[in-house]
Amino acid sequence: MSSDRDQMIVTAARLLNNNERVLVGVGIPNIAANLAKRLGAPDLVLVYESGVIDANPDQLPLSIGDGTLVRNALGVLPMRELFFHYLMAGWIDVGFLGAAQIDVYGNLNSTIIGSYDAPRVRLAGAGGASEIATSARRTIIVMEHARDRFVERVDFVTSVGHEPGAIHSQGPGPWRVVSSLGVFGFDARGRMQLLQLLPGHTYEEVLDLSGWAIPRAPHAIPTVPAPTDRELAQLGHLYATLPKGVVS
Repeated sequence: MSSDRDQMIVTAARLLNNNERVLVGVGIPNIAANLAKRLGAPDLVLVYESGVIDANPDQLPLSIGDGTLVRNALGVLPMRELFFHYLMAGWIDVGFLGAAQIDVYGNLNSTIIGSYDAPRVRLAGAGGASEIATSARRTIIVMEHARDRFVERVDFVTSVGHEPGAIHSQGPGPWRVVSSLGVFGFDARGRMQLLQLLPGHTYEEVLDLSGWAIPRAPHAIPTVPAPTDRELAQLGHLYATLPKGVVS
């Protein structure tokens, strides 16, 4: 029996295609991207904000600065060169991101919770997420589903989504959101809608754990296939590479 988190990671990994160039965010996107490379996309090109191109880590990296990323990589660039000459030039196929909050238009918040002048929580900040969200040819967001994370309006727009008037230099903005409950896309107005459910979950759960009534797409809502034994085994092997006591 797989956990909701494992199902989310496997589902996100399946969305990455072989030979695509993926700029990988930290946390769950990092796990899913490395899982995809070990499964159906061995030639997936993993790119990290630290400037690492075509990373082939032999263990799950703990951060974008983890030395294991460099060991088998094709090369390493200055961050400025990666962003200006590769990302903003349209070389990145997929931006693979997480966030603390997401809203109806796919805007992401990784800056503060509460008001900007007097936040309840100050988060790590954008890093390169703002540029990734506007310059990657498509963006996939992976995050746990909770009412305080799927909100009608984010407390701060760190990375712009399909907000009316938003400008994206390369891609169409957010393409898919994978949560611990389902897979979501965006309608013609740029508003989030449910496309698929993860195994064991219902539309009623999506409504209960969201800050607004996320509509269903105008077709039957299928259930994502459950993770296979092979997928779960590879995920387990990834976790086993972490130092003892570390939870990614």
